[in-house]
Amino acid sequence: MSTTEAEIIHEYGPYSGVEQVGGVTFDGKAVWFAAGDAIRAIDPEDGRMLGAIEMAAHAGTAYDGRHLFQISEDRIHKIDPASGAVLATIPAPGNGGDSGLTWAEGSLWVGEYRGKQIHQIDPETGAVIRIVRSNRMVTGVTWVDGELWHGTWEGDESDLRHIDPATGAVLDRIVMPRGIGVSGLESDGADRFFCGDGQGGMVRAVRRPRRDPR
Repeated sequence: MSTTEAEIIHEYGPYSGVEQVGGVTFDGKAVWFAAGDAIRAIDPEDGRMLGAIEMAAHAGTAYDGRHLFQISEDRIHKIDPASGAVLATIPAPGNGGDSGLTWAEGSLWVGEYRGKQIHQIDPETGAVIRIVRSNRMVTGVTWVDGELWHGTWEGDESDLRHIDPATGAVLDRIVMPRGIGVSGLESDGADRFFCGDGQGGMVRAVRRPRRDPR
């Protein structure tokens, strides 16, 4: 297992009226984040606010290429990002204890904070397909280049973990500075992880470690 210190390459915010950031996702152009009473969109280059969809949004946020998904209490809403309309709703597997959310391989992946696990679920029905166990409390969840990553946050300690989806074994860790807690997590598909700040109204971009080509 490799362990590296987080390289924070950009900080966005704090934003007026946003006390903490929940879920985070990326649609290829905008970073969306759960801001309590709305899902807000910002420009990842300069952090300017691009728009908002009003709804209860305290936990995970995801994007499947066309739609947003947002955990609201014990439900997951499928949303049209253009109109803000809720198109469908399914149950969340953690019954209100869910945190992270991402889309990959035709499924939603839901972090359950206190359960220390990640659920792969059917996005149409909410049926659980499999469960990936972790040994830390799970916050944000993301996939990038076939790698499953999740955030952890306990007390003043927080990190990003690359885990084996079959066993839950930790393969790599990116350790955040003490006192900075990661709530939402999403990859941009390249060299950045977008991390929500569960203690303040900010989003941070953290550099994804380069792989040894050997």
